Amino acid sequence: MKNILGALAICGVALGDGGAGAASLPRDDGPWVRGLIEKAGEHDCIRLPRGVYHIYSASAPRMNFYVSNHDQQKDIPVGLPFMGKRNVILDGQGSTFIFHGKMQPVHVQDSEGVTLQHFTVRYAVPFLTEGKIVDIRAGKTTLQFTPESRYEVSDGTIKVFCGEEEQKVRIANAFEPEGPMVPMGGAGDLPWNYRAEQVAPDKVRFDVDARGLGLKEGQVLVLRSGARPHPAIMLDRVKDATLEDVIISDSQGMGLLAQRSENISFIGGGCVRVPGRSSTTSADATHFSNCRGEIIVRRALFEGMMDDAINVHSTCLLIEKVKSPTCFVAKYMHPQAIGLDLFTPGERLQFIRPATLENLPPETRRTVSEVEMIDPTHVFVTLKEALPEGVGEGYAIENTQWVANVTFADNIVRHNRARGALFTVASGDVKVQGNRFERVHGSAILLAGDASNWYETGACRRVSIEGNVFDHNLTADYQFTEAVISICPSVPDMAKQKVPYHGVVIIEGNTFLTHHVPLLFVRSVSSVSFTRNDLKRDDSFPPRGDPEQMFIIDGPAPQNLQLPDHHN
Repeated sequence: MKNILGALAICGVALGDGGAGAASLPRDDGPWVRGLIEKAGEHDCIRLPRGVYHIYSASAPRMNFYVSNHDQQKDIPVGLPFMGKRNVILDGQGSTFIFHGKMQPVHVQDSEGVTLQHFTVRYAVPFLTEGKIVDIRAGKTTLQFTPESRYEVSDGTIKVFCGEEEQKVRIANAFEPEGPMVPMGGAGDLPWNYRAEQVAPDKVRFDVDARGLGLKEGQVLVLRSGARPHPAIMLDRVKDATLEDVIISDSQGMGLLAQRSENISFIGGGCVRVPGRSSTTSADATHFSNCRGEIIVRRALFEGMMDDAINVHSTCLLIEKVKSPTCFVAKYMHPQAIGLDLFTPGERLQFIRPATLENLPPETRRTVSEVEMIDPTHVFVTLKEALPEGVGEGYAIENTQWVANVTFADNIVRHNRARGALFTVASGDVKVQGNRFERVHGSAILLAGDASNWYETGACRRVSIEGNVFDHNLTADYQFTEAVISICPSVPDMAKQKVPYHGVVIIEGNTFLTHHVPLLFVRSVSSVSFTRNDLKRDDSFPPRGDPEQMFIIDGPAPQNLQLPDHHN
């Protein structure tokens, strides 16, 4: 590995004239850093002098690409692009990159062996706007906003900004001043479209009595539009990538988004709050879409996210029109998952019955001969063999060769909305070991799958959940959060399902510190073992449903089910 520290040290001296770490106003460091990345050859290490680097969207190159599970954008400013790189390291040595405007901060594409390490990603203006409840009276609630918040009140409506783009606030999420999310009991997302009035330079009064929503003075509201334009770091068609001690303090979407990538490691770092703020990413901390190989996430801290710490899934398309026995048009079904590279010639397809979420037997799989993108929402697929008998319009298709094994170990997940970890991993093994899930607002772990809503498929073959601590999760309701651990694939017609969706789930040697909520929800899985787990229940928060019900079986019981005797 060639070290290019010497050249950088020379540049570092020049930075005293207004660059990173300078006393004068910050300049745009983007062109300089991008120049180093562009010049880096195979086995080069770009070691930056430790400092604060400001990167602006105005000078950033524009690119076009589709991003899984995000709002699709055009002419995207990319702060730090890594295109076609091989075995290159970017070492920030503890630096902070501050991005200005609506943009994609870091984008790695068509690369192999790239390592990103020892830096923090932030935005100059956080994407999520936060305000403390300072007054509730006469049916009105006043919020005092943090100094870095950027918003505008006009004609009774509050709008927040993403770069120069205005967005209406639709949702609020509540946090205690010391960090955890407010235990709502009911829905964790609060609709927030109340009439607003500016009453001081940093204060806005809303026409709502927050006490009626279960809130009180001193708590913090994170106001959101629900938009998610850009992840902080994106890996697209990347192999053997490592992120080490990379911290994402806020983002305009996911923290890390990897799509059609292979062998990804995220070690240390995580999504960590800036002091004085409650939130970090506006969606998942890490998200792996249609990836394969080994996905490893270890020793990271994930807090304050507006969605899961990790989400791993495949994407299925629906057969819309059969043109011949070997040709059909398939449709991308969710607007945040269009235009993605899901199939290439030579890869094998699996067919799924959406109504029962049943994978057809392996002998029905077919090989792709040609793929032609018709438009961002449709693709023309030609097979080497004819479609299986009876398979046609309305069936879903999934790539069987882009599947991953996942290790999620020794992490801390706390004070975030929705879920802690979500796995829909086609034919892969999942190990969830040695983690601490603390005050996750919804379920700590979800095994999902559907071909009717998000169209995120991937039947887990074997899931091992061992040696974790589950500390008072599930204090609010979100989609599929039926228990602390929820095995909850979406099966529209459960009565007709003959083969369970997920395979073997082992939940062993964990510690549950919890109030009276269900520990486990089970649907459409062949084998579940819940053994040698320690349980301590208390009355810290109100119970959910039947306070004595710890296990819920929805539909037929698994063929192999091991639970303690005291279950319902």
